[in-house]
Amino acid sequence: MTTSEQIATEHTAATEEQLEQEGDVAADFLEGLLDIADIDGDLALDVRAGRAYVSVEAEDASALSTISHPDTVQALQELTRLAVQNSTGRFSRLILDIGGSRDARQRQLENLVDRAIQRLEEGASQASLPAMSSYERKLVHDIAADRGYSSESFGEGADRHTVLRRG
Repeated sequence: MTTSEQIATEHTAATEEQLEQEGDVAADFLEGLLDIADIDGDLALDVRAGRAYVSVEAEDASALSTISHPDTVQALQELTRLAVQNSTGRFSRLILDIGGSRDARQRQLENLVDRAIQRLEEGASQASLPAMSSYERKLVHDIAADRGYSSESFGEGADRHTVLRRG
């Protein structure tokens, strides 16, 4: 497959059935990791907004504390995406949540945007946020828009970040 064919394949929307397959492959991969790490957790699968969502939950939240830090979740998400891609041959945009880590990250991003807005209110012409994943940048764009501010992403790869301005 040529690079242009691969890029075209990556940007083709996955069907509901393909997303469910992604979730199943991801669940199998994550179950294996949880077993190796001797971590008890239950998996929940969902398909939303053109993405497979996989959640790892536990009755005792402390059981997941070693793997629910946002950086760890991000790393596990990338590993899981690679496992799915290896199995299906398709690029995966699946989202992984461990012990409510996505909700916690949402709150952190809201606070980050609020601090940036404060800088704008104090007279700054723009406020740059740190580099983050495409999913997190999308959340930041949504948060900024909800608060009446405009945002734009700049940079490449791991340095891609969001800049906020007055709406």
